Amino acid sequence: MTTKTSNDTRFFGHPKGLKTLFFTEMWERMSYYGMRALLVLFMTASLQTQGLGFTVASAGAIYGLYTGAVYFLGLPGGWFADRLIGGKKAVWYGGLIIFAGHIVLAVDLQNLFFVGLILVATGTGLLKPNISAMVGQQYGDDDSRRDSGYALYYMGINIGSLIAYLVTGYLQENWGWHYAFGAAAVGMGFGLVQYYFSNRSLAAESVEPANPYVGAAKQRAWLSVFGVLAAAIVVIILAHMGTIVIEPVALAEKVAIIFTAIFFLYFGFIYFKGELSDNEKQRMWALFLVCVASACFWSGFEQAGSSLNLFAQNYTDRALESGSWLTSWFGMDAIPTVWFQLSNSLFIIILSPFFAALWINLAKRMIDPSYTIKCAIGIVIMASGFLVMFMASQYAAQGLKVAPMWLVTTYFLHTVGELCLSPVALSAVSKLSPKRFAGQMMGVFVLTYSIGNIIAGLLSGNFDPENVQEMPNLYLQIALFSIAIAIVIGLMSFKSRFWEKAGIGEKTQ
Repeated sequence: MTTKTSNDTRFFGHPKGLKTLFFTEMWERMSYYGMRALLVLFMTASLQTQGLGFTVASAGAIYGLYTGAVYFLGLPGGWFADRLIGGKKAVWYGGLIIFAGHIVLAVDLQNLFFVGLILVATGTGLLKPNISAMVGQQYGDDDSRRDSGYALYYMGINIGSLIAYLVTGYLQENWGWHYAFGAAAVGMGFGLVQYYFSNRSLAAESVEPANPYVGAAKQRAWLSVFGVLAAAIVVIILAHMGTIVIEPVALAEKVAIIFTAIFFLYFGFIYFKGELSDNEKQRMWALFLVCVASACFWSGFEQAGSSLNLFAQNYTDRALESGSWLTSWFGMDAIPTVWFQLSNSLFIIILSPFFAALWINLAKRMIDPSYTIKCAIGIVIMASGFLVMFMASQYAAQGLKVAPMWLVTTYFLHTVGELCLSPVALSAVSKLSPKRFAGQMMGVFVLTYSIGNIIAGLLSGNFDPENVQEMPNLYLQIALFSIAIAIVIGLMSFKSRFWEKAGIGEKTQ
């Protein structure tokens, strides 16, 4: 792949294709986070308020299954693009499926809720991994603009999430559920329109499959795809008719076990059967700790859309003073529940440049913690957010409404923890994975997102508003368990010579 010429740099000095991907991802993230922010609130809302009336346990399990499935389906989504249709078509068809799912949710929330969720999860699994890969394909192998291009792309993600929380939160509080879910459909529609009219600017590598099947292998692949789709449709119809009864909590527990087993089996297969050198095996041990840290971190961080969302709704003083600009301009008498979640996106945008410079400056001063230590630090900072919630929930347990700053502080600490762990973990996977297994190890790592999200959903099911007295202990348990995991990871990193031999326990040369 050659470096793009200067006449191709029309988006902040980057290839035109980045502009297409930037806005497509921005609107897709607007639709995804907009709906994600509403899920638990809608499922636990009473039937009288047009909600589903689910228990907190069931709603949390469904939330975990949905968010976990989004990441898990990225694995077959990437395979589908690489082997059969190419990234450009995968993004287009994935966006269409997401749009259809949002339309279903907007039109008939009560009867077709799960159909809409399945469509959105499937479409996201097809779109998300491929659009991320396509960003890199817009640059030549030696193009120095690649890293800053991904930084711009990441900015689009956070702008999309900011728009999502602002719009859907306002609509849900003032217009109702259908309008809020409908806004997610509109967002995805904007993304599809601009992608359709601007996708010609994408690099040629984004069009065709990277490693296509041919002949009989291609036919077998398509038959497999249609077979899986047919089986999924049958199960959905039978479940919708009541022939198959699915208990969300039990299903989430089983799926968490299955995903964890897949992770260990695949990781173990590469370690024991991959014919790795001693150095590669040492790096795999370090990578294993990073994966454990990732699963632990996301199981806590993803409380944002579930237990922390419910805390914002039920136990936070959201009332606005009369005469405030929100009251005067928009007629609002309370801060929308969903708006608290935009704190994470806002802090990411503000703090990302600081953390990018932090690691560089520490390395210059010969202070460069290993990947595992950085991940452990991220978990501890995330856990400190739950210590804040432990204190706040004690007031809630007394029947009091707490100030919004408790939640904002928690989201700030979670964001700092995310910036310590998330980019570092991705970098660790790319650096520590055996080269011939790099793609597969990234897929194995993505499983930690799914595992963490499902565990998050199961944990959030314990935060029953009718049993508020238990809430402080639950937050404290999450904090202490997370800190214990971080200590174990830190001790293993310090004590074992594996990390030093692997070149990650020493100062960067």
